[in-house]
Amino acid sequence: MEKRPVLAITMGDPAGVGAEIIVKAILGHPLYKNCIPVVIGDGAVLDSTAKMLGVPFSMRRISEPEEANGEPGVIECIDLQMMDGKQWAMGQVSADCGGAAFEYVKRGIELAMKGSVDGVVTAPLNKEAMNLAGYHYAGHTEIFAKLTGTADYAMMLSAGPLRVIHVTTHQSLHSACESVKRERVLTVIRLARRAADMLGLHGKIAVAGLNPHCSENGLFGTDEQEEIIPAILDAGAEGIQAEGPIPPDTVFVKAAQGQYDMVVAMYHDQGHIPVKMMGFSLGGGKASVAGVNCTIGLPIIRTSVDHGTAFDLAGKGMADETSMVDAIAMAVQMSHGRGKV
Repeated sequence: MEKRPVLAITMGDPAGVGAEIIVKAILGHPLYKNCIPVVIGDGAVLDSTAKMLGVPFSMRRISEPEEANGEPGVIECIDLQMMDGKQWAMGQVSADCGGAAFEYVKRGIELAMKGSVDGVVTAPLNKEAMNLAGYHYAGHTEIFAKLTGTADYAMMLSAGPLRVIHVTTHQSLHSACESVKRERVLTVIRLARRAADMLGLHGKIAVAGLNPHCSENGLFGTDEQEEIIPAILDAGAEGIQAEGPIPPDTVFVKAAQGQYDMVVAMYHDQGHIPVKMMGFSLGGGKASVAGVNCTIGLPIIRTSVDHGTAFDLAGKGMADETSMVDAIAMAVQMSHGRGKV
């Protein structure tokens, strides 16, 4: 029987839905068959969340991941006690919560880097709260890159059969367009191939254009001819199966229907919108949120839910844990893959 990977699950902002989706995922799904989840957060927040949900709850505080047994029905927690003696309001931005969320992530990264856990799965943090606490990062991705010393990395999102990896993410649209350069596009194509290998896919990669209709041979811009096409040719010379550029208004449909394993998107919303159209459902009076965010290029495995802190739902017992379950499943899958992500 294959050894169960140990996964650090960071709790996210205490005022958000992180604790709720973790409790629901661990206690409501058969995760223990495939992994040993270790929550890094605050025991007091987990305890209050379980009481709010009214679910049978057993928590075991541990100091190191090696102490975890992976017993179904028990949440094993490395309790950092960041919120002990502090007051927090659900759904409210605060420096205390932002600082706590950062410390959970930092500990998870430290444990992964020394090999104590096989991967890190993150619940959402709030960027404003984190910055109020003095940690000036654009988000989780940048924290992981900084603390692991990684220069070349990219954000990959997935929802069902659609997987998208991004050339640029958290920057203005103007600066994102200026950042679409040959070397960066080639780097992300290489990372796409690496991610496909980790997931056991064939590695057929579609590269989106930047401009409408891929610029119509220069009529609407020259980015495709000057930057994107040369990068695709470079990738082909390395044996990477990359096709494009393909018009952005059709490439995601093709990938979602199985023609490609992954799409290289040029900027944040170009890639995020189709993935969230695939994974999010707001009908029937209850939000259903599916989708996984994975940072590719790190020396460790990192997956995450594909949504934010959902302050409007925090403390109400309404948060959907599907994305957390999916993020844990992808971390397990990648931990059995080849090489580094």
